[in-house]
Amino acid sequence: MVSLPSPGRTAPAEGYRGGSDMAATELIYVPFNAAGIPTGVARMPAAIHAAGVEHRLASPVRSSWIPVTGMTTTRGASGLVNEHALVEMVAAGAAAVRSAWQNRATPIVVAGDCPVLLAPLIAAAADGGAGLVFLDGHEDAWDPHLTPTGEASDCEIGLALGLFSGPSALDASLPCLRPEHVAVLGPRDHAELAEAGQPSVHDRVATYRSCATLAASTASEIAELVTAGAAAADAGWWLHVDLDVLDTASLPAVDYPQPGGLTWTQLEEFAASCLSVSGCLGASVVIYNPDLDDGRSAGRIADFIAFLADRLASPG
Repeated sequence: MVSLPSPGRTAPAEGYRGGSDMAATELIYVPFNAAGIPTGVARMPAAIHAAGVEHRLASPVRSSWIPVTGMTTTRGASGLVNEHALVEMVAAGAAAVRSAWQNRATPIVVAGDCPVLLAPLIAAAADGGAGLVFLDGHEDAWDPHLTPTGEASDCEIGLALGLFSGPSALDASLPCLRPEHVAVLGPRDHAELAEAGQPSVHDRVATYRSCATLAASTASEIAELVTAGAAAADAGWWLHVDLDVLDTASLPAVDYPQPGGLTWTQLEEFAASCLSVSGCLGASVVIYNPDLDDGRSAGRIADFIAFLADRLASPG
């Protein structure tokens, strides 16, 4: 059984840069690929780091890396590929996020793949649970036994909400999210879900805006949605950005591209609208495969992470 963090667990931060009298950002790098391979999106954190993300932030920066070992392409009892590495990653990620909070830093998790989202949600459970703003091109709420890939990146919302069981080692920590505190923004996989007979979460969460509906929303409308839902959670709320919410012209280097999507300008506008609401505990940014574009998009993603860090440091 993997030990998950308790409220009193602390760990020293690594790679601190900046003055101790300023609010810090903690960049937590997680080179995880839910497909069970060490390539592809697992290389995202190294690519973003090499692009100089830490030097683009205005706030002082701490950094840490979550080791990922023992990856495998074999499905486990839960139906998911790579179960052991998934559990280890979630446990270590939750401890790192909790440590950042205890060190008065705002965590931004730069991870290869989506299931890292479970880490901050589990970390916040000790304080009553966090809300979630989920900006993603997919709903990610597949039944683990029915997802064609077996990847936890198809399932993390379903696991967090307790719609399905995950690895038994996470039973004590899941569910870790309440539907009334969830805003799902930007999915455009409704046709795929309908064809597969997979239920949508549109009627299971407080707020659901497809990509087309989101694109037509105003900044004040988005802020009101966050205030009424995610920000009403006891512990605060978390922002999760899966970069496949972007259109292919803006970011072609994703493993599962779809028609449509947001532009970088739209994504930054919507993220800023969300972050105008107080109480954000941190953010996660996932899904970029530098193998598909020789790392050419890493600098633009690093700019986006710096954009998030600046607004987290100065909300409103």
